[in-house]
Amino acid sequence: MPFLVYIAASVDGFIARPDGSLDWLPGAQQGSPPMPTGEDHGYEAFMARVDTVVMGRSTFDTVREYRPWPYAGKRLVVLSRTLTPADLPRDLAGQVSVHPGPVDALAAALAGARGVYVDGGQTIQAFLRAGLLDELIVTRIPVLLGAGRPLFGALDADVLLRHVDTQAFPSGFVQSTYAPIRSS
Repeated sequence: MPFLVYIAASVDGFIARPDGSLDWLPGAQQGSPPMPTGEDHGYEAFMARVDTVVMGRSTFDTVREYRPWPYAGKRLVVLSRTLTPADLPRDLAGQVSVHPGPVDALAAALAGARGVYVDGGQTIQAFLRAGLLDELIVTRIPVLLGAGRPLFGALDADVLLRHVDTQAFPSGFVQSTYAPIRSS
């Protein structure tokens, strides 16, 4: 079962504004720049590879009210020590669950999943530090935010990556795929 990342970041490496806002992300919400017509940037093909989504509490708090629900048909697990099932939206009952972590215990609990989409900065960082990620797809959006929540944080050691592919889109988006190199 692969653990996969698909995420957008500003050219200066931020995935959200300091307050968590995604208003800079094309198509993220009303008033944001429109998503380029005819470009899905491989998102549908990526989502076809996964049956489970894992995200942290902060990311879940950002997307929990999105309707239509963007993860319909997928199992969604929120990695949180403070969120309880009672805190989940009623209309998502049975579609969303909570796991307290740590990520290696969560990974073991997901045995049998076909593919796991890992989303959210802190969650991605935790899976990366644990050596659990198999692929990172990072799409750079042509904007500089100057400050915000970084995609990557401090690491105990270098994480070597093998470049798999890079694709530039007419919108100016540049998407690169990497595979972490595991030491033997």
